[in-house]
Amino acid sequence: MTDLLTNLNEQQRQAVEHTEGPLLILAGAGSGKTRVITHRIAYLIEKKHINPGNILAFTFTNKAAAEMKQRIINLVDEKAGDIWIGTFHATCVRILRRDIEKIGYDRNFLIFDTDDQLTLVKECIRDLGVNESNFPPRLVLHEIGRAKDELVEPSAFIKQHESDYRMSKIGGIYAEYQKRLKQNNALDFDDIIMLTLRLFVDFPPVLSYYQRKFMYIHVDEYQDTNTAQYHLISLLAGGYRNLCVVGDDDQSIYSFRGANIRNILDFEKEFPDCRVIKLEQNYRSTKTILNAANAVIQNNAGRKSKMLWTHNDEGSRLYVHQAENEHDEAAIVANIIKTLKRKGEFDFKDVAVLYRTNAQSRVIEDIFRQEGIPYKILAGTSFYQRREIKDVISYLRLINNPESNVDLKRIINVPKRGIGAATIEKIETLAEKNDASMYNVILHAESYGELSKAAGKIKDFVKLIESFRERKGCMDISTLMKAVITETGIIDELEAQGTVEAKNRIENIKELVSLGMEFDARYREEMPEDADALEEFLAGISLVSDQDSIDEENSVLLMTIHSAKGLEFPLVFLVGMEEGIFPSYRSALDETELEEERRLCYVAITRAKDRLYITWSKYRTLYGKTDYNPPSRFIKEIPVELTQGIFDDFIANKPRSGIETKQDMFGGAVLFRGGKPITLNDLKKPAAGSYKVGDRVRHKKFGDGVIVSVSKDEDDYKLEINFDLYGMKRLLAGYANLQILK
Repeated sequence: MTDLLTNLNEQQRQAVEHTEGPLLILAGAGSGKTRVITHRIAYLIEKKHINPGNILAFTFTNKAAAEMKQRIINLVDEKAGDIWIGTFHATCVRILRRDIEKIGYDRNFLIFDTDDQLTLVKECIRDLGVNESNFPPRLVLHEIGRAKDELVEPSAFIKQHESDYRMSKIGGIYAEYQKRLKQNNALDFDDIIMLTLRLFVDFPPVLSYYQRKFMYIHVDEYQDTNTAQYHLISLLAGGYRNLCVVGDDDQSIYSFRGANIRNILDFEKEFPDCRVIKLEQNYRSTKTILNAANAVIQNNAGRKSKMLWTHNDEGSRLYVHQAENEHDEAAIVANIIKTLKRKGEFDFKDVAVLYRTNAQSRVIEDIFRQEGIPYKILAGTSFYQRREIKDVISYLRLINNPESNVDLKRIINVPKRGIGAATIEKIETLAEKNDASMYNVILHAESYGELSKAAGKIKDFVKLIESFRERKGCMDISTLMKAVITETGIIDELEAQGTVEAKNRIENIKELVSLGMEFDARYREEMPEDADALEEFLAGISLVSDQDSIDEENSVLLMTIHSAKGLEFPLVFLVGMEEGIFPSYRSALDETELEEERRLCYVAITRAKDRLYITWSKYRTLYGKTDYNPPSRFIKEIPVELTQGIFDDFIANKPRSGIETKQDMFGGAVLFRGGKPITLNDLKKPAAGSYKVGDRVRHKKFGDGVIVSVSKDEDDYKLEINFDLYGMKRLLAGYANLQILK
């Protein structure tokens, strides 16, 4: 038992030992929250002698769940394997597999991913005679998802919006969409939680079973929970009330996904008897980085008071720089990365470049390719969206659940077997007419005159699928996959094409088989005896998240700040720090949105362990428009003494005589000398007349050149310099850090 508590600080130890009743752990960035959760669960098992099967823990990614479970096993051995640790969706799928028949679904239900949902929504829009240009499928699906997050059923949605023509139309599509999901015996992501709640409410004995089973419940990243997840947690914790939620309101950045920051801010109102423990000691970043993060986030009003601190070194001051434009900015980033790599200070995999929007990556990618810097963009589970992968998965899903019209339509003619679009349309019409699935129709194709011409080919397809269905119970997943890709002829068709693209697709399919082999090796032993391997494999694929796909390649990672949540890097570049971009003009007009943008900035800063570079551009072309933006207000909120220039230490390390720091109207730091405000530019700007036409100068990036013109530019001087290697460049004297050559 001593080992479980020895390496914990005082607050962490209190959180581990406080096991009874509701507990709110406010865990700042890098404060070791995962260590607390894992040690707390291990403590329950070892010290409190709680059966692992009576412990539940919710995470937000499959990767986090797997890592957490392994860490607990390392602490208390394999007996921890019975703990329920998983995402909300994976946990609810497990519950639904057991009891979903009570609410009218079959246990072998499918989980539709985004592409499947879009296909189904498009069908609903078409068949309801709605103009798709006026009701874009993605927009409709977004509104449906928002409704489900708030637990609003189609009938209630229609009633809520009966006076709104547009929203009432979406309500009609929502109702048809749910009807067709049910016909396919399918659920979308939002249904998984919504139907679990319906099961609990409509069948109290089911809820009572899980309330008795889960004596201790843990929720990671509680600030990211939505309304549906909140109600699920509240219901499950209604028995023993031993609910431990861990989160950081300062890192609540997913309101666009339905996350409700009030869940964590109001936890003490729902549980007045709860214990609150703050984890404020950071183990990740330097003191300087933490001081900058604290200075920024303290400008938010809607937060719980806390202050990150660390025993780590002071570290380098934050490097800040204004680039001329987005190309100059990207070139600066590339140059620094190459220089540090050459010096051996950092490797490529140590570096992350963070930006507010995906569109900002294009120029950075271009420069990186030119400079030979390996990079990887963290942007979605693209592997599973590739056509050839979707085809194989659709075969597996149809084998698992023949009622899935979406999957049948996708692969009935893949590879081409002479069952064309006209025949598929006839099958679909017959299915609708007879209130049956399309597979039920093709099972009896010979009975329908409309299908007589294609009956033989349809029969061969049915025979193939039925053969797989008969064998699936005695095959592991990888073997079943191999049978599908060989016996269907998918590989043969690709090999016959002989193109580079076809070869790449074959490699992708082979990688999918590798995934099946990993599943067979890692998960079969962990399944309950009555588990269906194919169902579990398909559910796992459906629930894969962005961060589950990160690997250990030696590449710089490019990503939005949202994608960086939960990650950490020795070296971070935060680019595009301009008003209008971060924060956006729209969020700057709304205090609630502005506070979330500030939380996003806080997340970005706290991703850095050792060094942080912040850049902004004097002007930027984005979305086909060029704008001149001032630096972000978030930069102003960072105390000046915590920063330095990228190319020169424009703030001296020695104390600055006569200089004092005060707060400006934004709550940021402003320097004063003799009662008059001074700026960063004033601290590093050359004296008037330092540069003149004809001077030969040296620039750290562009090398040697000759000044051809000097002109006043507001409170600085604009220089035109003809560089020997780079040609004509326009630079601001205050930022150029030029050396005058004699």
